[in-house]
Amino acid sequence: MSMRPDDHRRKWDREEYEKLAEERKRAEQDLKDEEDNKKKGPPIKRELLKTREYKVDLDSKLGKSVVINKNTPTSQSGGYYCNVCDCVVKDSINFLDHINGKKHQRNLGMSMKVERSSLDSVKKRFEMNKKKMEEKKKDYDLQARLTEIAEEEEKLKEYRKEKRKEKRKLEEMREEQPDVPSELASIMGFSGFGGSKKRK
Repeated sequence: MSMRPDDHRRKWDREEYEKLAEERKRAEQDLKDEEDNKKKGPPIKRELLKTREYKVDLDSKLGKSVVINKNTPTSQSGGYYCNVCDCVVKDSINFLDHINGKKHQRNLGMSMKVERSSLDSVKKRFEMNKKKMEEKKKDYDLQARLTEIAEEEEKLKEYRKEKRKEKRKLEEMREEQPDVPSELASIMGFSGFGGSKKRK
């Protein structure tokens, strides 16, 4: 730093300050690395994503009303409760989004990666599906189906008979009505409402 009488400005040594800045950067980087190592620890091995083995219950509380007060536990409060994450979601769509989401899967101990299928696993899956289809075909009994069809036809015949009987009763009642004047007609002083039949 030189001070000349004609130059009143102060001069700084750039090399010295660059060394100080580099030392400060190194110290900050070392602190960050130590904090990251403390936070992270050893990496956790998570399972691959699997299909759900249970049915998601969305309909059990449908149409029911519940009284909620300050002392009600969160699992019994309104909405859908996730016992893995200990949270309440207000509607079914958001609940499905939650249980399929990253946070929920991580709490279950699974990563969002799917197992890569091999040729052997695909062939096994095809064989399993073929067996299921064959079992369904065996369950489909021709004789049972024929009896079901016969029962349905009998029910249909009975239904038609009942309809015909009802129609006949209605026609009989209509025929009987013009002979007997209704209470309203007698009160008003005339016997009919201008029907085609004329009284003598």
